[in-house]
Amino acid sequence: MVFKSILRPVFFKVSADDPEKAHHLVMTSLALASKSKVLLSIIEAAMAYKSPALARTVFGVDFPNPVGLAGGFDKNGTALPALAALGFGFIEAGTVTRYQQPGNARPRIFRFSENEALINRMGFPNQGADAIRARLARSPRVKIPIGWSLGKSKVTPQAEAIEDYLYSLRQLDDFSDFFTINVSSPNTPGLRKLQDKEPLDQLLHAIVQETATLASQQGRAQPKAVLVKIAPDLTQEQIDDVIDVCLSRNVNGIIASNTTLSRAGLQRATTEVGGLSGRPLHARACAMVQYICQQVDGKIPVVGVGGIFGPDDAKRMFDAGASLIQVYTSFIYEGPAIAKQINTGLLQYTHDTH
Repeated sequence: MVFKSILRPVFFKVSADDPEKAHHLVMTSLALASKSKVLLSIIEAAMAYKSPALARTVFGVDFPNPVGLAGGFDKNGTALPALAALGFGFIEAGTVTRYQQPGNARPRIFRFSENEALINRMGFPNQGADAIRARLARSPRVKIPIGWSLGKSKVTPQAEAIEDYLYSLRQLDDFSDFFTINVSSPNTPGLRKLQDKEPLDQLLHAIVQETATLASQQGRAQPKAVLVKIAPDLTQEQIDDVIDVCLSRNVNGIIASNTTLSRAGLQRATTEVGGLSGRPLHARACAMVQYICQQVDGKIPVVGVGGIFGPDDAKRMFDAGASLIQVYTSFIYEGPAIAKQINTGLLQYTHDTH
């Protein structure tokens, strides 16, 4: 309540002309907190909700709870300890590209508070795989699973996309519990074409082979899990193609979904370019998860993301068949207790049905 009644209005007011200002303020604070064991203990005591009943194992990874933070919030992995202390069951960091890149021109985030939605056209701003690896090598590991979202560098030609992904994967393999292959952001020119059947097949074949090679070189029994994040704007035929490729290439899971190009559900007309996230995406994301789960028939798990703002939304996504869920936009609108709110509610649902 303190966040929504006091802090959020202040954050939103000081960043009215550019919401990214608020994001940088929060990230700076979290990065500083990540360096203090005392602060981390205080945050964890206040925010983390722990129960063995929430734990689950998915694609060979043990999760303390099923509520994760989606990719895009901590792009460079600078605040992982503090984010873990907030009670998330896992964090997807990134998206990381082979080369450092600034992303698109600001402003590139737009709030639609009346719909609890965002439009972003960030364009994968990040420090690049080399710099991120160097910093992670100097940093303590966090206690929860960390996945790294990998994308294509804007300067990399489409014909060289596979090696671009592979380079980042090699750099971050030591610091990742799973990888998300992001082929669905609408903000990198040509990226979504990698969702087409043939290029996706070639990309995933190379990535799965590389994870197996790395595991063999390091004496690990299991390669790092590989997930594919897809767009909600795909047709049913395109979704079927993605499923076929994922199953044939032994991909470990599908994340549904990324942001949408649709503006359905927004009360305010807008000409802003970018991907829409938040409440307007929820129904489409749930329907997509349900369809994919029906088609894969338990062969691989699905991670549900899109408009999850509380326990009811989370339950809807789990009822659709999701094995894990992720939040992003609700973290901005609901505040730092979002994971605790959802996990508390999920446990209550469990108690109510027994």
